[in-house]
Amino acid sequence: MGEFINPADVPKVKFYTGDEAPCIGMGTFGSDRFTADQIAEAVDGAIKSGYRMFDCAACYGNEPEIGKVFKNAFDEGIVERKDLFIMTKVWNDMHEHVEEACKKSIADLQCDYVDMYYIHWPFPNYHAPKCDVESRNPDSKPFSVEEFMNTYRQCEKLVEDGLTRFIGISNMTIPKLEAVLPLMKIKPVACELEIHPCFQQQELYDYLVAHDIQPVGYMPIGSPMRPERDMCPEDVADLQTPVMQEIAKAHNCHPAIIALKWARQRGEIAIPFSLHNYVSNLKAMTEDPLTEEEMAKIATLEKGNRLVKGQVFLWHGAKDWHDLWDEDGEIVTL
Repeated sequence: MGEFINPADVPKVKFYTGDEAPCIGMGTFGSDRFTADQIAEAVDGAIKSGYRMFDCAACYGNEPEIGKVFKNAFDEGIVERKDLFIMTKVWNDMHEHVEEACKKSIADLQCDYVDMYYIHWPFPNYHAPKCDVESRNPDSKPFSVEEFMNTYRQCEKLVEDGLTRFIGISNMTIPKLEAVLPLMKIKPVACELEIHPCFQQQELYDYLVAHDIQPVGYMPIGSPMRPERDMCPEDVADLQTPVMQEIAKAHNCHPAIIALKWARQRGEIAIPFSLHNYVSNLKAMTEDPLTEEEMAKIATLEKGNRLVKGQVFLWHGAKDWHDLWDEDGEIVTL
């Protein structure tokens, strides 16, 4: 076994419930570039290095393989189930069958229950795996409060039935949150959103914090290995900006480590994916923090650089991907 970082040394975040979770998790989306077996092997290496949080999803197509890794870790006494914080998500085509979807993920992941169950996207607009960015589903529709709350009520029942400890939401906007939060019996503990130095989503981030919802940042290093369908000519490479390069040089590390330190010190849970950088990612949480001046410099990098634009979820009549994100402060319904 390689180098091990004691999970007790990794800082925790505290949810509004009083429960704690690691400040960093491992993403398991392979960006269509890595096989399910490669990702499962990475999860195995991460557990053995000290990672204790894993962000999974049914639509990633690798939960059975990851489940074998979890079971082996339990059987070999490397970890107990209670030591892991396992998160997964209901995919868009199962919004009316949440319990069935959750139970399948639990069976595939061989984990008895999940710690966090997310609604992956706030609408049931389905797209086929690995589809082209121009693909459109004729059945796609704009966001509906009624539809979302029907799905959310099913998630609340998962908590009541012991299938998940917490509910998460994902890819939301402030107008959508304003519409649904007052209708919930059980408040979500966390919200996953795209966050990296050139796309900081400060207004949404502050809104979540003000409502005691923990921000969980995906693509925390700007996802240079994201699927080609999510790459556009205007995209900015966060890690190649002079500020990130300068700060990385000062800390004698890769700019990706600086992005993770920034995320940690800002207060979010970052969920990077890596095939091998487990130890360095965990160490970044425990040593050599950024200075206030360096944090302030990174705060100037905001460029509105959304990388996951969501084009494949657009409905008939939508203008373009901006309609998914309610950028004018109102839910787009046309």
